[in-house]
Amino acid sequence: MTGVDKGTAGAPEEATDEARPAGTGTLKRVVFFGSAALILAISTWAIVTPSGAETAIGVAVDKISSWFGWYYFLAATLYLVFVVFIGVSKYGTIKLGPKHYKPDYGLFAWAAMLFAAGIGIDLMFFSVAGPVSHYLAPPQGSPETIEAARQAVVWTLFHYGITGWAMYALMGMALGYFAFRYRLPLAIRSALYPVIGRRIHGRIGDAVDLAAIIGTVFGISVSLGIGVVQLNYGLKVLFDVPEGLPAQIGLIVVAVVMATVSAVAGVDKGIRRMSQLNVLLAVLLMLYILIVGEPFRLLNALVQNVGDYVSGFPAMTLNTFAYDQPTEWLNAWTLFFWAWWIAWAPFVGLFLARISRGRTLRQFVAATLIIPFLFTGLFLAVFGNSALFVVRDGNTDFGRTAMALPEQGFYGLLEQYPGALFSAGLATFVGLLLYVTSADSGALVMGNLSSDLPTPVTDAAPWLRIFWAMTTGLLTLAMLLVGGVQALTDATIIMGLPFSVVMFLIMIGLYLALRTERMREEALTTSLPASLSGRTDQPPPGTRNWRRRLARAMTFPGRRAAVRFVDDVCRPAFRDVTAELREQGAEAALLEGVSEENGLSHVGLQVPIGPSDVFVYRVWPVETPTPGFATRSVSTHDTYVRFEVRLSEGNQGYDVMGYTREQLIADILDQYERHLEFLRLHHEAAARSALPDHRPDDPEAHLPE
Repeated sequence: MTGVDKGTAGAPEEATDEARPAGTGTLKRVVFFGSAALILAISTWAIVTPSGAETAIGVAVDKISSWFGWYYFLAATLYLVFVVFIGVSKYGTIKLGPKHYKPDYGLFAWAAMLFAAGIGIDLMFFSVAGPVSHYLAPPQGSPETIEAARQAVVWTLFHYGITGWAMYALMGMALGYFAFRYRLPLAIRSALYPVIGRRIHGRIGDAVDLAAIIGTVFGISVSLGIGVVQLNYGLKVLFDVPEGLPAQIGLIVVAVVMATVSAVAGVDKGIRRMSQLNVLLAVLLMLYILIVGEPFRLLNALVQNVGDYVSGFPAMTLNTFAYDQPTEWLNAWTLFFWAWWIAWAPFVGLFLARISRGRTLRQFVAATLIIPFLFTGLFLAVFGNSALFVVRDGNTDFGRTAMALPEQGFYGLLEQYPGALFSAGLATFVGLLLYVTSADSGALVMGNLSSDLPTPVTDAAPWLRIFWAMTTGLLTLAMLLVGGVQALTDATIIMGLPFSVVMFLIMIGLYLALRTERMREEALTTSLPASLSGRTDQPPPGTRNWRRRLARAMTFPGRRAAVRFVDDVCRPAFRDVTAELREQGAEAALLEGVSEENGLSHVGLQVPIGPSDVFVYRVWPVETPTPGFATRSVSTHDTYVRFEVRLSEGNQGYDVMGYTREQLIADILDQYERHLEFLRLHHEAAARSALPDHRPDDPEAHLPE
């Protein structure tokens, strides 16, 4: 921790961008051995008795479709409603991180990484197969009609649309909020802290992380399975590599080897650059088809697709086809996609959380729902409509092939245009990069989920990433032996079901935490003295000399003045308040330490209140560049020191440097009284609520920043 002594673990700390070396964490034994044993057992079973595994998986999927199909529709819709509600509500202004923290990345870089998150090899796989399948075999209505063509791309957009991205957004904002604001581990269990308290560190937390790993492994295996089949056909087109299990095993080995090399070398920046390269190459491929194809016809179709999607979305999102249910279509498309999004939610949500620290929830929700979908929607519309035009113009063989053998559909479309060898080579290269990146990133995330890491930006040990890369490859191979891509999609529907329940608990936990934080802020602005209720940069009432106040505003003190301020004002003030609180029966403790950033002392106090709360007030030294408007007469330094007030909920943003001892004591008491008022309001609200009062059980370990 930055400048925090052993006795002040609950105090706010400066966030840092620097990751600690990989491997500094400890293994979560129950999570690791439990998930590894289950996955290895399933893989072995599928390899030894593929026909028996195929039968069992098919029966399970039929039962889930019959019994829980409605649940998947309802769950996906509720996730979206909750995420949008958080974004537009009063909670939208809360940050993923301390109040004073600035975003890690600029707007353009952040948007580019969100943009890259929407790219996957499955996008190439389904961009042609999806629309063609929905056109030739729609869920309702007559096939091969104009209406079927209109709905074909819209259904594909629906499956890749904001509903799925809402699941990513839910996981991302929950993980980011609890990791960067409460300093809890960047793990799924942390989001349940308001619901189950310290039990997240026990067996319940282990079960949650185990479920997340199981779902993630199967979700990534689907992508790897699709990638294997797609790349195998691409290599056949380019180099006449025969299709079949030997080539597919070779591709799985390539992914595992590349992930192993990455794990040992630690090339996170390389992975990020690779993802951005993928985006550029995918855009190039899309523009090529748009230009050499029928650009004006495609643009007309794109505009109509957008209108149909927007107008039809409310009906589609809850359309369970109750009166004439196309069970096979639902299993192959909507139910599979919702389960797949759920399975990938921990994986992508963790990535989104790590790149979004410092953003408000409103910014995060808006960007996550809009930016990636803009690209995926455009990509699907260009390739999907191009494929439909080929089929409707009379090439029925292409349509049947794309529907029966989706991996051939994308390359079959490229063959309809000039420069097929160039576009096929580009598509294969993009697919290979996406394939390797998915394997490596998935291994990294699963390693992190099965480790107890010291900071949210620390990565798991390389050997653990290697293990998960090999395990995922083994599961992919097993499912390909059972029944190819269809077996992977069926298994995902099964494995996504338990984690969908966890996501509802995460919704509850996040809402409870946000409600508590908003209540705290409302208490701070509506209760108590006017000394800080308006402008927070002016001294509290009391002995307020206007000349002294003006001098304070015009002065930019250096390090020597900062040392004198701590010795002459801060320590005496905190000692007086601490002694008086102890006299009144409180177990107040004086906090002192040295900031690692600038070597200056920080001083504060903490006061336990009841069994589950603690008040923390600290003055923290911040060295910052002297503003350009400061004249040499009032500052002789290139930097000056501010002493900013930090409470348990974060930096308050105002400077007390230059306060007298009486003024600083008055400010401490103001904030202490406000905290007591917040606790009163909170407990009254909890008493009126049907939900229990879930305050953190260990406030010293997990206070918000």
